[in-house]
Amino acid sequence: MKIAPSILSADFANLKDDVSVVEKAGAEYLHIDIMDGHFVDNLTFGANVVKALRKHSELVFDCHMMVDEPEKYITDLKNAGADIVGVHLEATPHIHRVLSQIKASGMKAEVVLNPGTPVMAAAEVLSLVDQVLIMTVDPGFGGQAFIPETVAKVAELAAYKKEHGLDFEIEVDGGINAETIKEVAQAGATVAVAGSYVFNAKDPAMQITTLKEAAK
Repeated sequence: MKIAPSILSADFANLKDDVSVVEKAGAEYLHIDIMDGHFVDNLTFGANVVKALRKHSELVFDCHMMVDEPEKYITDLKNAGADIVGVHLEATPHIHRVLSQIKASGMKAEVVLNPGTPVMAAAEVLSLVDQVLIMTVDPGFGGQAFIPETVAKVAELAAYKKEHGLDFEIEVDGGINAETIKEVAQAGATVAVAGSYVFNAKDPAMQITTLKEAAK
């Protein structure tokens, strides 16, 4: 299981140091939540933060866009140093076009599904993407409780992936801790986003080790 600490729960005044801690601890991804205050109520990071952190980290920058009109941000994210860009199926009527645009730019493309969106709503683009993000909470804020029903969605997606011979990571985001990561790992998840569980702890590095062990 790859661990993707979410800087939504980090200390915004010390992002560089917090990123360094989780990188040294063995995290593979850095999850960067980009929110516009429209698709979700919260307003967070943009390409400027991605660019600032890129100078200080070799982690895979996993940029999760919770924005309306996501196509407007792709070029800026590419220029800032993003590696993976995730787009909500619910955020655009042109999901195939936007994912294709991400791929054409040289980044990896991810489709994101809210808890209330069925897996099969994304069936037509699953052969195109490098990663699928199953939201295990409703998007917009950190620190929410894991939604148990989303485990079945992870399992459904993993079964579809196997049946059709597809090759994409299955990421989960929301309420991930040492207990819930076991459930999603058994269901077929391969990447886990963890925010408050990592950054709200006294020893974030130990939390990453604990998650990796729990997911085995």
